[in-house]
Amino acid sequence: MSLKHAVLGFLSVAPMTGYDLRKHMEESVAHFWPADQAQIYRTLTVLAADGLVDVRTVPQEGRPDRREHSVTDAGLAELDQWLASPVEYAPTRESFLVRLFFVGRLGVDRTRAVLHERAAEAREMVAVLEHTQHLSEQALAQVADVPLPVRLRLATLTNGLVHARAELAWIEDLLADLDTPG
Repeated sequence: MSLKHAVLGFLSVAPMTGYDLRKHMEESVAHFWPADQAQIYRTLTVLAADGLVDVRTVPQEGRPDRREHSVTDAGLAELDQWLASPVEYAPTRESFLVRLFFVGRLGVDRTRAVLHERAAEAREMVAVLEHTQHLSEQALAQVADVPLPVRLRLATLTNGLVHARAELAWIEDLLADLDTPG
């Protein structure tokens, strides 16, 4: 997958500026597909050049004009083709696990420190995702029939929570194991 498909997906929901895209991505998919502002703007430029996105200048009183992007029919076709294609296996690189693999050479105290650092990051991720989940549940409390796209977006949030909580539990088990004579 490339960032272009994520951008096309967001633009299929509503037209947005690059700033709006970054904000929406930060509030939703950043825990599994992060992108910085420069990457988003580069992607929008390529998508516009390829005819997958239209750009419209929207004047604003007393502020710079907004450059609003909307997905074209060709962009929707590209998105739909990607959505219908088989999911490609993409191996991930996890620097924390490489560090953990070798940190034992520095002793148990440094190993504990590395694990405590990662546990703090996992706790922070859990807190952020739980807060987002709470806000989502509040917003949807009055909706009788939540549409499938919204339910699937919430499922990605649940996935992030499950993974963050599992990592935290795994780290706590490992820390306990370090206290047991081997």
